[in-house]
Amino acid sequence: MSLFRKPQPVDVIVLRDAPDAVTSLRHALKTATDAERPGLERALALVEEAAERPDGELRGRWVRRHLDAAGYAGPADSLEAIKALRQAEPALSLRQAVTYAKEAAAAEQASAGQA
Repeated sequence: MSLFRKPQPVDVIVLRDAPDAVTSLRHALKTATDAERPGLERALALVEEAAERPDGELRGRWVRRHLDAAGYAGPADSLEAIKALRQAEPALSLRQAVTYAKEAAAAEQASAGQA
């Protein structure tokens, strides 16, 4: 590894297993007993709801978990938060940290508006 090689940026990629879970739950509902049906229907509704969440919201939750682990509880898009995020994930570029912090702040505002 060269000392002069530019570090590769870290992208937070959102992986979604929800479509597979939805398919499995729908299949299970076809053969469910009357006792199993209410629980499977509720599980299906929850997984469908999770599948609809935008990638930015999921990245925002990832940011908040990292900030919480670093002991930072303030606004996700503050300078202190961006600094804490970059210290927690040193491979993040400043641009990525700012983008992800903004997504986290937007997700937090959206969830506060729903409460």
